[in-house]
Amino acid sequence: MEKQQLFLMGGLDLEMQTIIDILHKRNIPYRNASLHWHNALLSNYQDEIESYGSCPEWELYGIELREDIVVPPNYIRIDHHNRYTYLPSSLEQVATLLHEPMNRYLQLVAANDAAYIPGMKAIGATPEEIANIRLADRKAQGVTEEDERLAEISIAESLHREGELLLVHAQTSCFSPICDRLYPYSRLMIYTDKEIAYYGSGVKELSVRFAKEIQTGRMYHGGGNAGYFGTSASAYTPSELKDLLIQFKKLTAL
Repeated sequence: MEKQQLFLMGGLDLEMQTIIDILHKRNIPYRNASLHWHNALLSNYQDEIESYGSCPEWELYGIELREDIVVPPNYIRIDHHNRYTYLPSSLEQVATLLHEPMNRYLQLVAANDAAYIPGMKAIGATPEEIANIRLADRKAQGVTEEDERLAEISIAESLHREGELLLVHAQTSCFSPICDRLYPYSRLMIYTDKEIAYYGSGVKELSVRFAKEIQTGRMYHGGGNAGYFGTSASAYTPSELKDLLIQFKKLTAL
């Protein structure tokens, strides 16, 4: 007997929204708790775990959820971050599972999520395709017009360079509009008093140096050695973040 499927959605971005669209089109059950990266925890779906976790006729798929509770035997993880960066994007994993053809749009969404603009360029994306995907991704993440405005102000007022490293003290918690406006860059660090994010060459070194912090969920990384690395929102005190910023700068500045 074919098992029934229930998908549990992680932090919203264009990839996650695209997966939701595929599930909706195919009438496949899913739950969307409207999560963000910082609170994408499996415990947000405690009710579903309790209701379906002991049902062998069901398969539960958690997409990019940090497993902060015990997973049932019928739970299947879909992710491509941190220790799972060797796997295809979550969208590609779902498409393979559901035998969904990867058309041009899905290819662009997957490439963007896995490797940002360089990933899209690697599959021959045009400037228009890149601009459209990046705008759609920012909107899916919940970036507002005010966030866009604050990104421009942050760049104008605080952008400075230390060697090849660009640094921006952000006035918004949404970093993607800052990244998109500054691309191309080789090394970029964006920070507030609640979190730090680094983008560019040297991610592998950071992920090795702070492997224990990644395991605890206080830091994260993805996108390969030229991808991204950061601290989870509010995982550290402002004082601790100042110390981490100094360490990150030493490890990434040229």
